[in-house]
Amino acid sequence: MRKVKFIFTALLAGGFYMAQAQQNAKPEDTEIYEPVPPKVTPGKIEYKSAPSDAIILFDGKNLDAWTSVDNGGPAQWTVGGGILTVKKGTGNIETKQKFNNYQLHIEWRVPANITGTGQARGNSGVFLASIGKGDAGYELQVLDNYENKTYTNGMAGSIYKQFVPLANPSLKPGEWQTYDVIWTAPTFNEDGSVKTPARATVIFNGVLVENNVTLLGPTQYIGKPSYSIKHGASPIKLQAHGDKSEPISFRNIWIREVR
Repeated sequence: MRKVKFIFTALLAGGFYMAQAQQNAKPEDTEIYEPVPPKVTPGKIEYKSAPSDAIILFDGKNLDAWTSVDNGGPAQWTVGGGILTVKKGTGNIETKQKFNNYQLHIEWRVPANITGTGQARGNSGVFLASIGKGDAGYELQVLDNYENKTYTNGMAGSIYKQFVPLANPSLKPGEWQTYDVIWTAPTFNEDGSVKTPARATVIFNGVLVENNVTLLGPTQYIGKPSYSIKHGASPIKLQAHGDKSEPISFRNIWIREVR
């Protein structure tokens, strides 16, 4: 009995110290700076039309496929000239439709007149699965990293704070860039434990930067990731980061479901 009591007390103490450590965590605890991914000059980037079986999420005309994350109302970002641009103060947007496994194509552009440094230089994100308000979900980072140093697991092409990109094929601000993503959603057991973790492959401007990586859980700004939220099919979310740099634009967004 005394042995059982000791083990129980030890488990309680261990849980307490783990909770304390998480509570005292800082953003820089999970930042990686070395090694730096090699710079790669990508081939010519061309507008890639959607295949016949694709679901068009943005064709340059309207935001009918999107909704506001904050209030569930209409998405309020700006549409003009075939381009979707973050509108400051309106928050993140996400697709009305939910997805499990898919192939995603999305094009994005950092303004030519971008200012700021580090994470405050064209910051946005593509959440491959949105699982709540704010920045809850699995983020593929969007950032100007043409000549902008930051922590390597926060560069463009990174699975934010989890996987450093294999290369840096970033183009100059003002040029359109592309992500092609293969996403395999996580699955869960009845008790909420992970049955199979999420996986992602990312091709950035025609260059492989994430090779079927196994995610450790939803991405987090502070603390280590873990699968603490059981979920099913989820929307895709675009981030309005809220920093002072010029807003990011997107175009030509389509998806093919993989069954």
